[in-house]
Amino acid sequence: MFNVNQTREDFPILKERVHGKPLVYLDNGATTQRPARVIEKMTEYYLRYNANVHRGVHHLSNLCTGANERARERVRDFIHARQAEEIIFTRGTTEAINLVAYSYGEAFVNPGDEIIITEMEHHANIVPWQMLRERKGAVLKILPVRDNGELAMEELPRLLSRATRLVAVTHVSNVLGTINPVRQVIEAAHAAGARVLVDGAQAVQHLPVDVQDMDCDFYAFSAHKMYGPTGVGVLYGKNELLRKMPPWQGGGEMIKEVRFEKTTYNDLPFKFEAGTPDFIGVIGLGEAIDYLESIGMTRIAAREEELARYARQQLKTIPGLVLHGEAPRSSPVISFGIEGVHPLDAGTLLDHLGIAVRTGQMCAEPLMRRYGVTSMIRASLAMYNTLEEIDALRDGIRRVITLLRNGPSTLQHR
Repeated sequence: MFNVNQTREDFPILKERVHGKPLVYLDNGATTQRPARVIEKMTEYYLRYNANVHRGVHHLSNLCTGANERARERVRDFIHARQAEEIIFTRGTTEAINLVAYSYGEAFVNPGDEIIITEMEHHANIVPWQMLRERKGAVLKILPVRDNGELAMEELPRLLSRATRLVAVTHVSNVLGTINPVRQVIEAAHAAGARVLVDGAQAVQHLPVDVQDMDCDFYAFSAHKMYGPTGVGVLYGKNELLRKMPPWQGGGEMIKEVRFEKTTYNDLPFKFEAGTPDFIGVIGLGEAIDYLESIGMTRIAAREEELARYARQQLKTIPGLVLHGEAPRSSPVISFGIEGVHPLDAGTLLDHLGIAVRTGQMCAEPLMRRYGVTSMIRASLAMYNTLEEIDALRDGIRRVITLLRNGPSTLQHR
């Protein structure tokens, strides 16, 4: 059994009050909260061991270097990569995708080559490929989304061609919660001779991930969406590809030898880690992985599936509420609209009830247009959320609807 009360004790912020109401935090798709042990581990290193990594022979530097590299090994094990040198630390998913777009794009994409993305991508998995298209004269193709939020997989063979160099697809939609059939996408792309990048920002905190079993060429994710610190992310890349790709930033650590005539570059993974990394953030990421694995990703997935099922059931009881996307396989990310209610108004009023949700375009403007809306409301759940919090969301939405019809007096009590 999943002990939610015990888990919530690990997150001090969940005891906070907002506008005098208990905090109901349902914006986990934007960022999760951090367990105390992650914060304490980072604080410990700042207070006792802080020194730059990979650059010193003294005791503190060696301690931090060792902790940084142990965290890399923790990441390798967590996503089942073959080698630690396939793990590149970045500032987040966005930087990881841009690294591939610039470095892989520079080495392997030529005028007329094609890149395929999907209609449900986050802007971070759209704009870098548009920029690559402009730099290299490539062609960008779009795999559409069905009404229920699934990818129109029957269209993929038509889009793939001998000119396809890369397919970029989100593992889990940050708007619809759809869990995409990434293995099927990868198999089809590889059969056509293309490489595949998977955006895992909304997946690694919810699902067990095995990059070798998946056989993706690149996998990107962020620490702050998986109970770790902000400003840290990961790019996994297959060793043979990373070795062929040029560096995309120059500076310290990514070099072996510097002469004015010529510079030789460092080995993996350091070739792609120019400058001083956020090594204490990386240590925090390693601690977050330890925390997740102490609970178990399978148990977390089962718990969140229960929450998502209950949330969808409760939201469907509200007249005028429209769920966007109901794919058979989905994560605990639920986006919806309310007839006659602007999402910004709903989000603002829910905040006065202590309920934190996301409103707006969700950094997925093309998907908004696909559904004929300018914005949505999103409730994104995490393992520490409760059925009672979902009830609070349901009742809060009903109060918001009543408020907008009858006046502010109905908002005073939850």
